Amino acid sequence: MASAAFEEIAETFDFLEDWEERYRHVIDLGRAMAPLDDAFKVPATKVDGCASQVWIMPQIAGQGRDALFHFQGDSDAMIVRGLIAVLHALYDGLPVADVLGVDAGAELARLGLNDHLSAQRSNGVRAMIERIRSVASEMMGG
Repeated sequence: MASAAFEEIAETFDFLEDWEERYRHVIDLGRAMAPLDDAFKVPATKVDGCASQVWIMPQIAGQGRDALFHFQGDSDAMIVRGLIAVLHALYDGLPVADVLGVDAGAELARLGLNDHLSAQRSNGVRAMIERIRSVASEMMGG
């Protein structure tokens, strides 16, 4: 169920030899991501549960079941910006109804992220996923 963008990341991870290279790739993904405008770095978009400053700003395009989920995100930590970019590849552009069907844990496990992130970073990733799922659930009327 992963997007083509996420599949591309997974293929790149398969190609990279060690975790240090993968870590650098995640950081590069974050560097390539457009920064979130400071006007959107407000308490309403801040993700609680992250050790770093993290903001996720959802954007829904369309109405009802045809609505598409988009989001922008940012962090003050480069690795976290990269993790946001990975989540962006996983979720951005999906129909809102499909967001709740994504098994983010299983998809991220394919990258080996679970084995190489600190407990704090792992908690932060879970908090970001919960924010994304919460917004999608609200849009679905749940």
